[in-house]
Amino acid sequence: MSLINTQIKPFKSTAYHNGSFVTISEASLIGKWSVFVFYPADFTFVCPTELGDLADHYAEFQRLGVEIYGISTDTHFTHKAWHDSSETIAKIKYPLVGDPTAMLAHNFNVLVEEEGLALRGTFVINPERQIKLYEIHDNGIGRDAQELLRKVQAAQYVESHPGEVCPARWKPGAATLKPSLELVGKL
Repeated sequence: MSLINTQIKPFKSTAYHNGSFVTISEASLIGKWSVFVFYPADFTFVCPTELGDLADHYAEFQRLGVEIYGISTDTHFTHKAWHDSSETIAKIKYPLVGDPTAMLAHNFNVLVEEEGLALRGTFVINPERQIKLYEIHDNGIGRDAQELLRKVQAAQYVESHPGEVCPARWKPGAATLKPSLELVGKL
């Protein structure tokens, strides 16, 4: 079953965020766009490149009213230790959510049970806590923050412009489409 347009399940987790441990729950997401970025584990190889890339583009996401949440099955204590020991992770300003029970990874269908780790899963969640976009792939393949930013912009555009859709490679300001009988077979 697809997770598109489903409501996220209730949760409560502890995150390391800006030098503190904070509680994050589904209530934290109400009224704003959110991106959940699941990754396998702290102190690994591809993960810091992705999280650092997101950190480099974090201000752009914030301008769109989007909060990013990095999530792994590590604890919030491990997130702090990684933050304190890695220059790349130290630049992160978004919450790093601990999921040691793997409840979130399980709820978002990214848990690799035999390993206790998450796949690389990216979920764009609207202000009503509905999943509007997701992508899950093998742990050997890193993600691109700029492409994610473009997808968030498209999701926000479609939500605020009923009846319009964004074609391939759409970017803000580009033409959109209005599906209709007149367009059938014309593209």
